Amino acid sequence: MASTTSDQTPSDSTSIDVLSKLQDSALFTDKAYIADEWIKTGKTFAVCEPSSGTTLGRVSDCTLEDFQRAISVASSAQLKFYEQTTATDRGAFLRSWYEHIIANVNDLSIILSLENGKTLAEARGEVIYAANFVSWFAEEATRSYGHTIPSSMPHTTLISVKEPVGVCGIITPWNFPAAMITRKIAPAFAAGCAVVIKPPSETPFTALALSKLAEKAGIFPGILHVLPTKDRSAATELATSPLVNKISFTGSTGVGKMLAKLAAGTLKKVSLELGGNAPFIVFDDADLDLAVEGAMICKFRCSGQTCVCANRIFVQKGVVAAFTRKLKDAVSDLKMGSGLDPATTQGPLVNEAAVTKVLEHIEDAVSKGAKVEYGGKRPSGPGFFCEPTILTSVRSDMNVSQEETFGPLAAVFEFDTEEEVIELSNSTPYGLAGYFFSRDVGRCTRVSRKLQVGMVGINTGKISAAEAPFGGVKESGYGREGSLYGLSEYQVIKSITTGNLDK
Repeated sequence: MASTTSDQTPSDSTSIDVLSKLQDSALFTDKAYIADEWIKTGKTFAVCEPSSGTTLGRVSDCTLEDFQRAISVASSAQLKFYEQTTATDRGAFLRSWYEHIIANVNDLSIILSLENGKTLAEARGEVIYAANFVSWFAEEATRSYGHTIPSSMPHTTLISVKEPVGVCGIITPWNFPAAMITRKIAPAFAAGCAVVIKPPSETPFTALALSKLAEKAGIFPGILHVLPTKDRSAATELATSPLVNKISFTGSTGVGKMLAKLAAGTLKKVSLELGGNAPFIVFDDADLDLAVEGAMICKFRCSGQTCVCANRIFVQKGVVAAFTRKLKDAVSDLKMGSGLDPATTQGPLVNEAAVTKVLEHIEDAVSKGAKVEYGGKRPSGPGFFCEPTILTSVRSDMNVSQEETFGPLAAVFEFDTEEEVIELSNSTPYGLAGYFFSRDVGRCTRVSRKLQVGMVGINTGKISAAEAPFGGVKESGYGREGSLYGLSEYQVIKSITTGNLDK
């Protein structure tokens, strides 16, 4: 997963009039949301529009003091929220928020596309995906069950109940600026928690727009705070404040490790969704057309900027030539351009650093013997574009094998046997997602069990949904988001023993 920060400074010129494109111009705001107020801070920072490299807008740059105030308000409000609402009440709010998101899907998609760069179709898909988490946890709010436990002591009743963990610090990435917000805060609200959000500095406007809609939906006072910032001490404050009871972070493994160490000082509950190095395996008995379709989905979606992207494409030697030919045909149909152009199927990368990393991986691989089958260059013109690229003859000593590229680079490795590719797939400290294509039922069972990842896709490149547990193993983090397990990430279990009632 990419870092939540950027070294890119956009041009001061602004090329797009955002407000003219929106039905509800109030959704695009430069203000932070603190203590139920929209606040414009004295200091601001620029947000880049990736297809042109110019400034989309400027947004409030919150200070450490702003975060401390938000945390204090959230701490007081959370107790009232849980005491004064039922699970049914919280579910009703989430249902209302969901309906507001769906009613404003077009405006949210435009804002998201402009600040992130992904195509309008992908942005719309993400907004709906984000809304699905809100809808899912609207239902899960009333399904938080405890247990009655047979007691070993006479005249005693023992029950367990689930309660909210408290104030949650939420730190989200730029690659899914809508879905990573709702996947974290919808279960937090369902459980009865308050949240303080540090949205990514690259894409703060989507988070603020979602907060506008939460306000319209009737959110409980004081439980939602959204603070854009360039101040690195903000994340430290969320991880170390004794008033924050949980941290949920999606981003790089390095930053995740740092936050986990900081959070240990107050023994906070922590959820981490971190980097990946996903294997994508094509066996010689696979349906190659289906495999290519899967590769296009989980390699080139969002221009390769997803944490579950196929980073290493392993193809059995007997079909590598045919698979590569079909993949090349599919990639050649992609059209780069602005995300708002309906003809665009491949948007820009998020910033200059992202382009540089892809080009460095290509250069390193070629210098060690890899072959460029398609693409491999940066096109002329403005914006942070990189051609969709296919490399063959890739080996494990190349950087693309060891590092998450986070861009539109398909690196094709050859392998001989099932045992070999399992070993290659697992030879990484990461374990987020893995994919493979085969028509052998026995192989499907074996390989799915042997891949050391948190999520497996068999004959599909689509593995993410509100009902599916999302998360990894090894250095890809811990905790699960979405699904029936997602609510428990924001809860603690309390046991209650009652004695001598029958005396």
